[in-house]
Amino acid sequence: MRHRVSGRKLGRNASHRKAMFRNMACSLIRTVRVDESDATRAKVPGRIVTTVPKAKELRPFVEKLVTLAKRAAAHGAAAAEFATDAEKGSDAWKAWRSSDNWQKWSAAISPAVALRRRAFAALRDDLAVSILFDEIAERFQERQGGYLRIVRLAKVRLGDAGAQALIEFVGERDRVKSKKRSAPVVEAEA
Repeated sequence: MRHRVSGRKLGRNASHRKAMFRNMACSLIRTVRVDESDATRAKVPGRIVTTVPKAKELRPFVEKLVTLAKRAAAHGAAAAEFATDAEKGSDAWKAWRSSDNWQKWSAAISPAVALRRRAFAALRDDLAVSILFDEIAERFQERQGGYLRIVRLAKVRLGDAGAQALIEFVGERDRVKSKKRSAPVVEAEA
């Protein structure tokens, strides 16, 4: 019996699963940044196509990373009040570095650095981490979860007829609920 056993094995051992989710998460995050000169860019940003079970397992993996990035953004905003805009190595920067403000800035920014390192440990990709912390965290700052959606596709995978789904970040192509249509009002002639 598999009572309360979470997660799917997906026909892979633990290290293969971990590498697969790492690669899929990096691919999904990297598609958010659109580079017009790149010939291999995604047709639709922030979306990848995979099988339904893989998408269901990938969603919590990526959503936890987005939450890490949002927490780091809050720490970064708190540290900004102690930061300086002086160029590194200048006299003003050296004065700031030896002041109390640097100590306060260092204490305030260290949780953000630790969260960024945790995200890097999960993804092992500098570009994906920078996109996650710079663009995606800012985009979902007001949202309290549910950053990804899974949409099942009608077309099955050629070869093994595996059910396919696309997994994408919410907020870009959301449908807007329209008001209920009502019949036009007929006015009686007086």
